[in-house]
Amino acid sequence: MKTLRRYRRLYGSFSLHYRHFSVLANVKPLSTSATHVSSLHEMLQLFARTTVPMEGKACHAQIIHVGLQTDVLTSNMLINMYAKCGLVDCARKVFDKMPERSLVSWNTMIGSLAQNGEEQEALTLFIGMQREGTTCSEFTVSSVLCACAAKCAMFECKQLHAFAIKAAMDLNVFVGTALLDVYAKCNLIKDASWVFECMPEKSAVTWSSMVAGYVQNELYEEALVLFRKAQMMGLEQNQFTISSTICACAGLAALIEGNQVHAVLRKTGLGSNIYVASSLIDMYAKCGCIGEAYIVFHSMEERSIVFWNAMISGFARHAHSLEAMILFEKMQQTSMYPNEVTYIAVLSACSHMGLVEKGQKYFNLMIREHSLSPNVLHYSCMVDIFGRAGQIHEAYEMIKNMPFHATASIWGSLLSSCRVYGNLELAEVAAKQLFELEPNNAGNHILLSNVYAANKKWEEVAKSRKLLKESEVKKERGKSWIEIKDKVHSFMVGERNHPKIAEIYSKLDHLVEELEKLDYKAETAHDLHYVEEGRKQELLRHHSEKLALTFGLMCLPSNAPIRIMKNLRICGDCHSFMKLASSFTGREIIVRDTNRFHHFRNGCCSCGDFW
Repeated sequence: MKTLRRYRRLYGSFSLHYRHFSVLANVKPLSTSATHVSSLHEMLQLFARTTVPMEGKACHAQIIHVGLQTDVLTSNMLINMYAKCGLVDCARKVFDKMPERSLVSWNTMIGSLAQNGEEQEALTLFIGMQREGTTCSEFTVSSVLCACAAKCAMFECKQLHAFAIKAAMDLNVFVGTALLDVYAKCNLIKDASWVFECMPEKSAVTWSSMVAGYVQNELYEEALVLFRKAQMMGLEQNQFTISSTICACAGLAALIEGNQVHAVLRKTGLGSNIYVASSLIDMYAKCGCIGEAYIVFHSMEERSIVFWNAMISGFARHAHSLEAMILFEKMQQTSMYPNEVTYIAVLSACSHMGLVEKGQKYFNLMIREHSLSPNVLHYSCMVDIFGRAGQIHEAYEMIKNMPFHATASIWGSLLSSCRVYGNLELAEVAAKQLFELEPNNAGNHILLSNVYAANKKWEEVAKSRKLLKESEVKKERGKSWIEIKDKVHSFMVGERNHPKIAEIYSKLDHLVEELEKLDYKAETAHDLHYVEEGRKQELLRHHSEKLALTFGLMCLPSNAPIRIMKNLRICGDCHSFMKLASSFTGREIIVRDTNRFHHFRNGCCSCGDFW
């Protein structure tokens, strides 16, 4: 009803101006009284607000008819109207034909180009402005900086920074905010932080831009610290700051902080914002709380494509493939059509469960039904689907036939599948490509070495590890962490530094003894070191996720789920251990590894032992 009333008011206003415009159409060219000029200006402003280009062009024709095309103010309004309607070329024609230009003319045109994706043209026009000797303003500099941010033009940004200092504009809140934004987008986060700290005045946009900058550069803890500082200062939070802070919580898988930010949302009333709600869904999904994510999804009446994609991706990440596919169908029933991101999510869901036929069906549907061209990410999903299902040669054929050069991610997926299914021939093909694409990634050498070890090629294992040692590339060590009482505790295999490590090892030994009564036996096939059996069992027992689980059992309430994050793929032995531990302790254990979430309940895992 509100929308209908707003439309009626707008239509009434438009009709009034249109009738006035119809009268003006019969006015003689020499009649340019103040009333007529004022009416034309009002109509230009109305057409700019309502983005109706046809009516705007008709008004432009009337302006030429009455001889106002050389008037600076009228031309500025025309440029603004065309820009708001997305007709940048028309705006530029008006600008180029102006015999005289004011500062507003330059600012409006540069701003229009920057906002409509013509960043290079905006920079070129700014240079032309300087050559003509026209004095610029803070608005000019901030508009050009926005163009630099869109292009990640680092060199031009530094030049503009020097120009702003020389012109004594660097302390202006708009210029400073634009500067830190472009530095953050160019990955110069230290420079962005320095600009932020030096600003004597900071707006809400300044704070949200800095928080977003930290998140874009994956400095999630710094983003949370800045958000807390803003809270302590009593600054009013907006949807952009909140959304970025939620993304920081998602990046850290920091559920406690995420819940706190959600509470702030309820107080401020920003929870109904579609972008904030989408961030909430993503955060809960990445923290292992897929149920809470769905509650947020179900509570929203307005749903954008981003919103649907966030929930489908969440289901896929948690191996709820059926729910992801059902939601995919429901989305289309609401007349919301899937985009490229939606298909990446639903193909990922198929990948996690090895659903080859379903994956092929969606891949074909994307092309035939929705006329979407698959990009490299869609092909990557298909390679992963074939590889995880053991169809290694089909995966390799897809790599050879796809219209892109295979990325390191695609070759890495093939190499991982070769390791699981023992395909030595294609493992060597994939590894050769990876060594060229990622010469500093030790993980690729380790994966190939593991394939050799699984095939008992111990001489090749020795050569592979010697090559790794000589290259001085460092392997990423396995690490797991668990959050307890606002503190993150991290563990590595054979951990010795934790203050309670002796108690943890004692508790773990006792747990292993109990699980052995349930037929648990260390699966030493998953330890590919060339050592004695007893040593392999010891190494497996002290894997980082087992230490994190033990500490969680020691510290968390008996009814609380245990959430563990891991930087590598969970091994088969730890997977079996977690299943038995969930049955023995009666606890829900949630492990997030690099590929997905594993929900262990009553001796079963949500992945169905396929990961």
